[in-house]
Amino acid sequence: MSASHAFAIEVHGRSAGIVVAQRGGFMFFAAERAFQALERRLFKHVAHAETAARRVLDQRGERSGASWPT
Repeated sequence: MSASHAFAIEVHGRSAGIVVAQRGGFMFFAAERAFQALERRLFKHVAHAETAARRVLDQRGERSGASWPT
């Protein structure tokens, strides 16, 4: 049995999703609708997924740990 490798991605105090190790990189699974654009995208490194999630919020103008519409 093989171990799976999954990492939580949190941006600006929000749970963006998780990435799961796949052949060739890490597959992103969104935790909330704001990050749906990244759903099932493959990233070469975990840090690349975190950067992409941060850009999603920056483009939406959402940065604080306040309440967000979904």
